[in-house]
Amino acid sequence: MNTIQPLLRQARQASHSLLMLQNDTINNVLSALADAAVANTDRILAENQKDLDRMDPSDARYDRLMLTAERIAGIAADIRNVASLPSPLGKTLDEQIRPNGMRIRKVSVPFGVIGVIYEARPNVSFDVFSLCFKTANACILKGGTDAEYSNRAIVEVIHQTLQRFDIDPAVCTLLPSTREATAELLKANETVDLIIPRGSSSLINFVRENATVPVIETGAGICHTYFDKSGDTAKGASIIENAKTRRVSVCNALDCLLIHKDRLIDLSTLVSGMASKNVIIFADAASFDALVGHYPTELLQKADEDSFGTEFLDYKMAIKTVGDIGEALEHIRRYSSKHSESIVAEDDSAQDLFRRMVDAACVYTNVSTAFTDGAQFGFGAEIGISTQKLHARGPMALAEITSYKYLIDGDGQIRSN
Repeated sequence: MNTIQPLLRQARQASHSLLMLQNDTINNVLSALADAAVANTDRILAENQKDLDRMDPSDARYDRLMLTAERIAGIAADIRNVASLPSPLGKTLDEQIRPNGMRIRKVSVPFGVIGVIYEARPNVSFDVFSLCFKTANACILKGGTDAEYSNRAIVEVIHQTLQRFDIDPAVCTLLPSTREATAELLKANETVDLIIPRGSSSLINFVRENATVPVIETGAGICHTYFDKSGDTAKGASIIENAKTRRVSVCNALDCLLIHKDRLIDLSTLVSGMASKNVIIFADAASFDALVGHYPTELLQKADEDSFGTEFLDYKMAIKTVGDIGEALEHIRRYSSKHSESIVAEDDSAQDLFRRMVDAACVYTNVSTAFTDGAQFGFGAEIGISTQKLHARGPMALAEITSYKYLIDGDGQIRSN
């Protein structure tokens, strides 16, 4: 039986050499990689097309899978941005001098080897490598079969760049796109320090339930926007359209609009931008009645229980009418994946209550949930959006993929009996 253990051991060994690299060298490698990504655009796009040819264009994942010259240029810009950011390594996070003279420092360090499991998003290969390399972590990339040709081409460009600088290419290791490789990676405690799954809730649940390596959960986003009784209609319409239709296949896309019952008269205006994008709306009874005759019949359906708590990743959205903000908060508590939630309101007390009571990584007030990613928060490219509370929460960038250790200095101190 084929095993990935040799690849994992090579990555572990290669990770040690990263500790010796100077920050200037790391930045130079990343800048060279950005240039190489652009220079190899035609080659990458040709391989990406092979993946696209195997997927139905109507599949919601098609947009995630697709690379373009513009997207590769954007990826290169993100890599250069990561290179320009200050290193998070070697920072003294805390320091104290004990009564016996011992100096204790808490200092940021790499995790070591980080495995990332992801689906049809080949840009992740560049993002993960750039962030891991900047933080002196080796990365294990486990992409899905949907992006197999794209990922191979991208990793070849990464390896060629590393070899130009005499750096072991095993610091970026692409695993076979098989289920067996995933299963083996999840239990590779001796060689892998951390696993980050990026993708659907089913992928994340599978990793959480089967991994023995520590996991940071990311990705699944069941996102709500609550339009309060005090909400501004113009702001709401713009925010709702952007959150739902900017890119439907991303985890920060809007899945459910909650609307105060007293504002149903404005609902047709709030969703007016959806019809031209062919967004199918699953409306509860009250909102359905409010939209009949004001929204295309072929795009308007009655909601059922499955309409709520669903991450659509498609041109689909649910609408739920609530009697007050308390009911909105209860709905969010029941269905949220604790990713991104937003309120559209002018009333200060409603805003404050929403901020205080919503348990999510990112809580927005009069802002689209589309901003939940590292580039928009100023963190550089992201390795994922953590929806858990241990170690990291929200957009994970450089600081979130470091750990720490304690350095204790003294002058012969010993502990008494």
